[in-house]
Amino acid sequence: MIKRIFLPLSLALVVLGLLYVGLGMDSRDLPSPLVGKPAPDFELESLRDPEVTLTRDDFVGEVALVNVWASWCDTCRTEHRYWRQLAERGVRIHAFNYRDQRQNAERYLEIFGDPFAQIAYDPRADAGMEWGVYATPETYVLDAEGIIRHKHIGPVNADVVREDILPLIEQLEAEQT
Repeated sequence: MIKRIFLPLSLALVVLGLLYVGLGMDSRDLPSPLVGKPAPDFELESLRDPEVTLTRDDFVGEVALVNVWASWCDTCRTEHRYWRQLAERGVRIHAFNYRDQRQNAERYLEIFGDPFAQIAYDPRADAGMEWGVYATPETYVLDAEGIIRHKHIGPVNADVVREDILPLIEQLEAEQT
């Protein structure tokens, strides 16, 4: 009799405990297995010119950001002003246009500005899968050798730029010299 009650009750408590822990986690705190490793290879059309093919090599060679965005992503619009500000300061920013339609993405850039050095067009999330993209927006910091040094899930804001992204970029650039 006690076993019939104890076993289901024990299992229920374990499941509830796991749910409690899981629901308390912030998805932005999920560790990326790619941090500290070379950015994955890809081969995609350029958003700006479908005749041009972009690869990982187009994103490396200097410290840079890689932003994953889409025209349908409301939070991407919220963070876009920070990319423009950083680009004006000389920060190199590359991007994946993720699960989007080319004409919508082009219109988005016309309206909100285009701070990106290169934009790989990834309508089927081919590269996004390799890069471990959960959802848009996501941002990666690459060192000059193309090693992923940081991944930020979700929109950036002034605090994230000031406290996380800029200090890391400055550190990586100082290490280059």
